[in-house]
Amino acid sequence: MGKVVAGLYISLDGVIESGWTGKSPAISPTDPLTSPYFNDPEVQQAVGSLMAGNKAMLMGRQTYEGFAPFFTSQSGPYFDAVNTMPKYVVSTTLEKADWSNTTVLGGNLVEEITKLKSETDGQIGVGGSAALVRWLLAEKLLDELHLLVFPLILGGNGIRLYRPDQPPSVLKLTSSQTLAN
Repeated sequence: MGKVVAGLYISLDGVIESGWTGKSPAISPTDPLTSPYFNDPEVQQAVGSLMAGNKAMLMGRQTYEGFAPFFTSQSGPYFDAVNTMPKYVVSTTLEKADWSNTTVLGGNLVEEITKLKSETDGQIGVGGSAALVRWLLAEKLLDELHLLVFPLILGGNGIRLYRPDQPPSVLKLTSSQTLAN
């Protein structure tokens, strides 16, 4: 049985997306959330370890539309792995996906993701997709949430993990690690 695992960057005030322009999912050198930290080898190791366990990728439509052209224009071990692994797009508006090994999930999404979990042996990683992570939490379909907390406060800028109208979720801390930076 598969499990859905999301990994997000987050500021101390809950910002998870602060400035991605849609040009690529790579972290921008000017992104105020990640730029001071992302090129650190410890941070890259933590992110790489989480992603290495993925047997499939789950994403929302907007993330798909940004990831597909970027990943298909790249090569190398990481990009090749993502391009060839099974990918699933959760969308009520997207009708087809052109990225290789990509399936659009529509209709009853709770049933679709529950079925995906039952048919997948291993980790289903959620790439980006703030709205999808919120929805997975609300529907109790997210098995693990990994937060890479950056020690900064961004104030009014950016998309937050939780919105004021969202019901609370009870989480259990299973581990934590402090990185040098």
